[in-house]
Amino acid sequence: MTTTPAPTTAKSPSPPPRSILLDPAFLRLWAGTTASGLATWALPFVLGLAVLHRDLGAAGLGLVLAARTVGFLAAVAVGGVLADRHARRAVVLWSALAAAAAAPLLAAGLGGSLALMTFAAALAGAGQGACRPAFQALTAETVEPGRRQQANAAMTLAVRGSTLAGPALTALLAAFLDVRTLLLGIGALWLVAALAPGKGGVVADTAEPRTEQADGSDAGSDAASGSSASDVPRAGFRSEFLEGIREARRHPWFLGGLAALVAVIALGYSATSVALPLISRDRYGSEWVLAAAMTAYTVGALGGALVIARWRPRSPGWAALAGLGAYGVAPLSLTLPVHPAVVVAAYAVAGIGIELFNVPWFTATQREVAPDKLARVSSLDFLVSYGLAPVGLALIAPAIGRFGVTPVLAVCAAACFLVPAAAALVPTARHFARPPGR
Repeated sequence: MTTTPAPTTAKSPSPPPRSILLDPAFLRLWAGTTASGLATWALPFVLGLAVLHRDLGAAGLGLVLAARTVGFLAAVAVGGVLADRHARRAVVLWSALAAAAAAPLLAAGLGGSLALMTFAAALAGAGQGACRPAFQALTAETVEPGRRQQANAAMTLAVRGSTLAGPALTALLAAFLDVRTLLLGIGALWLVAALAPGKGGVVADTAEPRTEQADGSDAGSDAASGSSASDVPRAGFRSEFLEGIREARRHPWFLGGLAALVAVIALGYSATSVALPLISRDRYGSEWVLAAAMTAYTVGALGGALVIARWRPRSPGWAALAGLGAYGVAPLSLTLPVHPAVVVAAYAVAGIGIELFNVPWFTATQREVAPDKLARVSSLDFLVSYGLAPVGLALIAPAIGRFGVTPVLAVCAAACFLVPAAAALVPTARHFARPPGR
């Protein structure tokens, strides 16, 4: 007796991956990160309104903003160690609560106690600084590796979008609310940043690299979520921070990319921040070039984030460094008496390029760095790049006064082009990844 074989059914194609924006865990993290970004951006703007209302002097504004920067730089390294030592969610909670507590202190000191405002600004900066590496590590815990680039792009879209719409919204609110109320609103944003993110740990430890400790044990096996087994004695803070530096040195692409990022921020970004207002006034006789160029930069960054959310170049590291080097067109456009539209277009290109670098850079760090050291390596990134930016700003103005604006801008443009190009020659830079098995 013969039997007819059962018909074979064709395999149905696998459904397309769900958008990262439909993931509840990521949406909570995205809401917290966006709120912290809004609060970080809004504080200098609101304090500027306080100067306009004569509640704060120009010298006082400089002191308060400097205190915030000092607080940020002091806390970012501490936050990186704490976020690798304890649950990342707890670090986000307490650091954001500290920044939220600073808002009513700023409001209380406004127009009365500059010392209180300075302390509160340092506290706000410390909360912001401790949050940054913890948020980076929490992203790696919440989003699986294949969707992290899309997740990082979604976060930068939110930040750039708030930068674009924020001034108009704040100006509108200022028509109905006083500066103290706006400061309390910043505190409310920090409360959202503290409470919105979930616990993390949704994604299992899938990172490729593992580091071997001195005793031969696997460092990553004890601390997939940033904390080691309770029976292992803890090293001191300094030792743990140095361990993060050693982890960063294991990745030549990271060191080369960080050097390129520092050159672009400390030279290119600082030079254009000082020179663009002067050139807008002296060469073009109007402030509209300044406003249009900065708006074009933000719009370009939004476009770059949209592109990199889906684009997967064959050599992601080289593509990212090329995007970073594209910032050089901004200072270059200011060296020649070109039509203002050329300056605006150059800033748009710079904005596109900076996000073509940022998103793959964050994604590669989350993928390549050992999970139990991710926050410390991220803190090193923020500490070096943000820490040297004020140095660049402090040196550019005297250099322009000594040598003239055009030579300084030309040197800074050359550095923006050449340093990322040199970083692209570093081993492992092509893919922002170590070779398999190493």
